[in-house]
Amino acid sequence: MRHVLALATLLLLTGCAQTVDKRRPPGDPAGNPTSNSVADSVGNSVATFDPKQIGKTDVDRVADLHRREIFASLRVLAEKLYRRNPREWKKGGHASIEAALDRLLDPRTGWRLPETAGRRGTDAILLALREDFEGDRVAAFIAGMGGMLNVAFEEKTEFFMLDELDPQKLYNSARNLEIAAWKLANARDASGALLLRSNEMALAPQPANLSFEREFGKMIGNLDLLSSLIADKGHRTIARMAQSVATAVFLPVMALR
Repeated sequence: MRHVLALATLLLLTGCAQTVDKRRPPGDPAGNPTSNSVADSVGNSVATFDPKQIGKTDVDRVADLHRREIFASLRVLAEKLYRRNPREWKKGGHASIEAALDRLLDPRTGWRLPETAGRRGTDAILLALREDFEGDRVAAFIAGMGGMLNVAFEEKTEFFMLDELDPQKLYNSARNLEIAAWKLANARDASGALLLRSNEMALAPQPANLSFEREFGKMIGNLDLLSSLIADKGHRTIARMAQSVATAVFLPVMALR
């Protein structure tokens, strides 16, 4: 009997161990070993057992992965916007883009920045794209998206059996990102100049730069997939909206809490 119990325990622990890509661990753009991995004799990252995995369902692990990917794309967007709009990070008196990013993406701020004057989520996004706004537009725009997404994920960075995500919040966030992307690409001042430069149309000999659109697409795809998965798991229905991004208003996310 003891042998049977030992075998069952071994199988459980084996099933809970994470599989790590030997070339690039998930969620680590640099390919550095994560806390759940070690390097073998030739430098490859190999899987090790993390006891926390016992408290996770498969859906929890999927939610963890999607959240990591979404916030990784948000950081990429922040850096790309600062590089395309260097005047914005200079407004804060930062020594470099890296210093501006470290401050903007510091988890201790909770996506609350002085530039947004207490506004959060979609309110901060709208503030960033107002013509009369004089602060760091990139900081306000990214903080607004980050705050909205943080609430959609119930302000958690990791998920376990007792945690519950709201598929409607995730779906609404995806639609809000579509609206935010459109506003970013079209918000202009009285003279017709873009408030924030992002995508570039093809202009010979330079090809089009649609990298911003691709990052938004990744985030939206992750949110849509996860919202469908969570809704299916809980036998819930998502209220789906059909509207034009050019005239659409942001959907509630903060208010659903």
